[in-house]
Amino acid sequence: MIQNWVADILPPTFSEICNEDLDLESTLKELPLYNFQLESTCSGRLLAEFFDKYPFLPGVILVEEGNYLGMLSRCRLLEFMIRPYGKELFLNKPLSIIYSYSRTPILQLSEKTKILTAMQFALRRSPELSLEPIVVKTASNNYKILSIPELNTASWQIRGIETQVRFERSQAQMLRNERMVSLGRLVDGIAHEILDPVSFIWGNLTYVDNYSQDLLKLINTYEQEIPNKTNRINHLKEEIEFDFLEADLSQALASIRKGADRLKKLVTSLQNFCHIDEVHPKPGDIHACIDNIILLINSRIKGEIQIICDYGHLPPVYCFMGQLHQVFMNILSLAVDILLDDAVRKQFNSEIKCSPVQPCIQITTSVISQGLSSTNNSDSRWVSIRISDNSRGMSDELKEKIINSFSTQNTVDKENSLAMSYRIITGRHGGKLNFSSQLDTGTEFEILLPLCN
Repeated sequence: MIQNWVADILPPTFSEICNEDLDLESTLKELPLYNFQLESTCSGRLLAEFFDKYPFLPGVILVEEGNYLGMLSRCRLLEFMIRPYGKELFLNKPLSIIYSYSRTPILQLSEKTKILTAMQFALRRSPELSLEPIVVKTASNNYKILSIPELNTASWQIRGIETQVRFERSQAQMLRNERMVSLGRLVDGIAHEILDPVSFIWGNLTYVDNYSQDLLKLINTYEQEIPNKTNRINHLKEEIEFDFLEADLSQALASIRKGADRLKKLVTSLQNFCHIDEVHPKPGDIHACIDNIILLINSRIKGEIQIICDYGHLPPVYCFMGQLHQVFMNILSLAVDILLDDAVRKQFNSEIKCSPVQPCIQITTSVISQGLSSTNNSDSRWVSIRISDNSRGMSDELKEKIINSFSTQNTVDKENSLAMSYRIITGRHGGKLNFSSQLDTGTEFEILLPLCN
């Protein structure tokens, strides 16, 4: 019976398989596991002979009529043997008797457990159990043994990978920040160059309007003083369509004024969006910040999505305005994407009934009072910015993915726009970013910024 599994007792050591790629998601299944089992009726002498023959064997899985009973480690058997009269008392005893005296807590994990997670469980044990091997349960309900040195070696290798990932990520973040700063300065310079001629147009429109009105008054005065006009004058008036020109001139100037005003606001919004924050926060107008972003995303909406702004009375808020521009851009862009995707899905899927309700994003701001903690009854004042839409909502899988991206434990994962927004609100501003979404009821983001008294 024993010969059937002796060949599987010793797996390849970690040094022999270290050429395999381990990453942050690697599990215990990828580590060398010892497949060594004995019936509990076997004697302690037989186990001692196996331990002597295989010096790297960390322990044995005890089974009773093929069913898992427990694990007895090499260290525990050695403790029994070195006691006074230990060999005489335990060598000839069944392993079930020795195991009953052991009473050592066994750490049992699934083979799907991540290596770093298993290392955390192992380190939480008391010091006297630090070298006790781990029992690993496989998918086929088999039990194997993992030695602590093998787990330590794999864990340190993965920690090195994690450190390298953190380093590469920080380098990439630095390059991205430098690129964004350079791009922001470039866009700001271009916007400034556009704003100068727009200012010239805007500044001279008043004079052009006044001059044109004065010239029309002069022409009308000439017609009143000289009622008998020559054929040449009549022909010229017909050629230039003077009556239409006189009526349309003011409208043309008004259109030019409106276009210049829109272009001026757009360029100003672009400058504010590319604003580079200073070291310390400064008081800013939240409503102006939101309006700037709405103006920038209007080109994507094209009248298909209605944006309703219900602004309350907000005092200036100390913040990093450039970063808040990025947060509002991320959240509003996500809402626009979801609503546009819903519209396309309804258009190409005949089974989905088209709702007569127009896609809508509602932005509500207010000042609220909220308790600091459950143990502190005092209230603090917060600026609340709610951004909600009437989309079909998000799936549970997508919601879980977004919530997990907010976790500070996922520091080596690729950061998305919402995770970056969460870091800006909570880390840089000491605020809160709440998120909720239900199917067929829409999605809502609530930004809470502390209001200094």
